[in-house]
Amino acid sequence: MAIEPWFWVVFTLVAALVQTGRNVMQRGLTETLGTLGATQVRFLYGFPFGVLFCVIVLTVTGAKLPNPNAATWMWVVGGGLSQILGTFLFLAAMREKSFVVATALTKFEPVWVACFGLVFLGDSLGVALTIAIAAATAGVLVMSWPARGAQWALKPVLLGVFSGAGFGMASIGFRGAIRSLENTSFVVGASFILALGLCIQTLVLVGYMLWRDRPLLRSILRAWRPSLLAGAFGAGASQFWFLAFAVESAARVRTLALVEIIFAQIISRRFLSQNSSAKEWLGMALLIVGVVLVLNS
Repeated sequence: MAIEPWFWVVFTLVAALVQTGRNVMQRGLTETLGTLGATQVRFLYGFPFGVLFCVIVLTVTGAKLPNPNAATWMWVVGGGLSQILGTFLFLAAMREKSFVVATALTKFEPVWVACFGLVFLGDSLGVALTIAIAAATAGVLVMSWPARGAQWALKPVLLGVFSGAGFGMASIGFRGAIRSLENTSFVVGASFILALGLCIQTLVLVGYMLWRDRPLLRSILRAWRPSLLAGAFGAGASQFWFLAFAVESAARVRTLALVEIIFAQIISRRFLSQNSSAKEWLGMALLIVGVVLVLNS
């Protein structure tokens, strides 16, 4: 399949929308399963859907299963573990702050992605993209800044920022894994790495809970109904993220992904009864400027 210039934009927008829905579902699961339990739901219940997506792609395209090399394993394991850490910290941050602000705090991610991409993948940064990332980061800072006279809460800030770093490293890891596959189309490569990554993540977390917290694992299995839907949304979002990473630099993808803030704002107002301040609206305006700039970079 030929890669069109607009593919990555569509893939990213769909991924951001689906991921927002998954975040809402995981937020509810955090209340009943805790942070680690809700983190595992994303991978354990997403894994079957990741495999299903891969099987469908291989069947439709008639392609053979890719043969991962040493570099592929290095990238996908690093990306998988980084995503587990990022998800855990993100859910912990959501328990500290409102849904919109917790989501915003993780959005330092484009800065991390730009730095990691430059160092590990050699992805170059043009002037327009650098300005776009700066505008988006400014928007995050405005949204996250405490109200006048309010006490600083360092914990949620650190949780959000380092969650973004975890997601940033995961983006680079998965993009590196897809690029390391030889003689493989971008659709097949993205689908295969998604299934492989989810397999690794599920094994790591299930192994950890069998060792340290078997009652939690039983609780997760009992909560299969809401967890299955969250897993489906998570795998669906990841499928489109990986397709975007396969055709465009992670820095551009993750900067455009900031539209998730707007989706989170809409959901928080309609379903979570959380109002936004003028400061948060200003922050979102800056994020929009960053998104417009990245589309023209």
